[in-house]
Amino acid sequence: MYELIQVSEHDFYIDCPAKIGLIRTGDREVVLIDSGNDKDAGKKVYRILEAQGWELKAIYNTHSHADHIGGNRFLQEKTGCSIYARGMECVYSNTPFLEPIGLYGGLPMKELQNKFLMAQQSRVLPLTPDVLPEGVTLLELPGHSFEMVGFLTGDRTAYIADCVSSEETLAKYGIGYLWDAGAALKTLEAVQAVDAAHFVPSHAPVSGEIETLARRNVRAITEVKDKILALCGEPVSFEAILQAVFDAYGLQMTAQQYALIGSTLRSYLTWLYGEALLTYSFEENRMLWVRTGS
Repeated sequence: MYELIQVSEHDFYIDCPAKIGLIRTGDREVVLIDSGNDKDAGKKVYRILEAQGWELKAIYNTHSHADHIGGNRFLQEKTGCSIYARGMECVYSNTPFLEPIGLYGGLPMKELQNKFLMAQQSRVLPLTPDVLPEGVTLLELPGHSFEMVGFLTGDRTAYIADCVSSEETLAKYGIGYLWDAGAALKTLEAVQAVDAAHFVPSHAPVSGEIETLARRNVRAITEVKDKILALCGEPVSFEAILQAVFDAYGLQMTAQQYALIGSTLRSYLTWLYGEALLTYSFEENRMLWVRTGS
């Protein structure tokens, strides 16, 4: 764990729970794609940089989830590097308390105020094409998070963040966190068209092709969609849908899982409502969801 692995002349990744990309931009200068899940991850990354004699110039965050920005603060304080993130990802990275607020939909309980959902605050600047290293281009990858991005290098390495989950994760959990399932499906189609020699997902094995795993992720999203539609043959509340989904996938309810999967299911409901596949009504002061035409 935290092993530096080279994939091309200039491109590397650090193998850890959320893979960290590394691109050499000069003889001694490097940039990172994400920074790991916490301060300890930042320390381990810093030791790797020191061992190689490299100077960290910038961190480019794919999105604002804590396991991708948790090392930001430590590395910025140690090196003075710039940090960049896109749009809402920048806003959330600069104000980490927004993450549990957004997931819970209100003042988050203490069980949601932890390092798994809240990174330490760092100074993050807007990510625009003009601040990228020469030869690196942005990949638009929305769906898992608001304005998640990836990066395609001049050596044709694609760092694709969390747009795919691994086969093992899908087999174990079945449903994963999504901000926008419809956007995620479009991203999964788009990433298959990326001309890359190596694909580096954050939570899946590095591979020379992404089509097989992308299609598996499409099936997983479609399965969740079909489960929700099946549950809504008659008017049903959100809480009943949530319980049924937890039961169907063999998940155990905790405060954190309630927030993550609950937020995901609300986003699915919004997507299916927007596609005119679901509608809602209010009965006896309850919001009920039902398939259109039922």
